[in-house]
Amino acid sequence: MVFRLVSDWTMARAPLEQALQAARFAECTGSQERTAGWVEPRGQAHGPLVEVVGGQWLLQYMVEVKSVPSAVVKRRVQQQLAQIEAATGRKPGKKEARALRDDARLALLPLAFSKQSSVLVWIDPKARRLLLGAASQAKADDVTTALIKAVDGLALELVNTQTSAAAAMADWLSTQEAPAGFSIDRECELKAADESRAVVRYTRHALDTEEVSQHIAQGKMPTRLALTWNDRLSFVLTETLQIKKLAFLDVVFESSPAAAGDGRDDDFDANATIATSELAGLVRDLLQALGGEARLGSNAPP
Repeated sequence: MVFRLVSDWTMARAPLEQALQAARFAECTGSQERTAGWVEPRGQAHGPLVEVVGGQWLLQYMVEVKSVPSAVVKRRVQQQLAQIEAATGRKPGKKEARALRDDARLALLPLAFSKQSSVLVWIDPKARRLLLGAASQAKADDVTTALIKAVDGLALELVNTQTSAAAAMADWLSTQEAPAGFSIDRECELKAADESRAVVRYTRHALDTEEVSQHIAQGKMPTRLALTWNDRLSFVLTETLQIKKLAFLDVVFESSPAAAGDGRDDDFDANATIATSELAGLVRDLLQALGGEARLGSNAPP
């Protein structure tokens, strides 16, 4: 997900590191259902929470969730309800049953397995963009809220373009011509805007066909389209301008130290430099293919 830094990025590394340290990630305790915070992007324990590589700022936000299966809670509560009814001769009410459910969930939490997920954050100060490796708006909201809390005066907005992603994708499919630097792959989803809400999905299927053009002519708009940029990055573009299923093709990292398997400490820096450079080019060309960014105010990019 691509955001615009509404104001210039003037934060120094040391103050940001200090601010994030106050919200460093810690695993759930026995009674906690969820915890979140910042972790080391480099993956080294007790390392810095802010990495600056080639002028690019890299952060990582971690979320841990512990959940007890509802079926397990229900079974325990039913056993307790049966015991109360057998001992007292009365059937517990809804309020008592609800209290038993809460108690059962808290009692089982220390035994529950936890699930961790992280979101990569990349800040490009020169381009005034922030990119999140978030799969959902909810995760993106969690991270941006935490970052705005840490950075005084930070303001973000989702990137908006002159041409909507859906309209552009419809044009590319109808004309069977991708924008410069891009090629259309073999995955697409089309959705009708009328009451039928009909959906047509193509997977591993040629899209330069009359059938696809007819669907668009009949009013179905693309909501997802697989593309490749410069034979270096493949991805799926969505109608909301999200970049999903992002994959670096083999040619991108073949000259990286990590590709040689030498395990040197500078693998992170080399790979981060390559990845951010490639992604910056992709985002730049993609926004250009969509007519450029919409001018939303005086802080819009030049």
